[in-house]
Amino acid sequence: MHLLAISGSAREASTNTAMLKAMQALAPAGIEFSVFHHLDRLPVFSPDFEQHAPLEVARFLDLVARADGLIISSPEYVRAIPGGLKNAIDWMVSRFEIVGKPVALVHGSHRGDDMLASLRLVLATVSSSFLEQPFLRIPLIGRTPEDIATLLHAPPYAAQIGEFLRDFTAAIAQVQGHDAGRTAPPGRGG
Repeated sequence: MHLLAISGSAREASTNTAMLKAMQALAPAGIEFSVFHHLDRLPVFSPDFEQHAPLEVARFLDLVARADGLIISSPEYVRAIPGGLKNAIDWMVSRFEIVGKPVALVHGSHRGDDMLASLRLVLATVSSSFLEQPFLRIPLIGRTPEDIATLLHAPPYAAQIGEFLRDFTAAIAQVQGHDAGRTAPPGRGG
């Protein structure tokens, strides 16, 4: 199973990116876990270019299309979704890559509830398989990426991450099984 984790931060020493990279290192066998943290490379969305997306956008959309599920971790900027993440979602709004794709959130802060509420609304609009649960929240604000890697590999947090990944992959399998049942020929599947 292939998971694509998207960091909503363009910052080099991002808490969100560090959290996702620690999760990548903890992913169990059988899970291919990729981290995308280059939202700053995507040009500003324009409907004029939807049919012929710029190269960086086409690469990003290909990563999304190949993933079985998406994990998004994002900071809150002025009580809202960061512009780079919203821009990436805008590129997918009228396309097929995210429709029906299981999406879950992880969050590296004790703050950010306004952004999370807005992000949940947006993702539930673009994907019929946005999942409220599982959800993982670990307060990491003020820590360096190295500190985050060390902390998340410690038993209590590693166990939480493992549980989140097991729950998410089980939910993906359920969605995929449901989708296969809907497209099965008459008399097969369910």
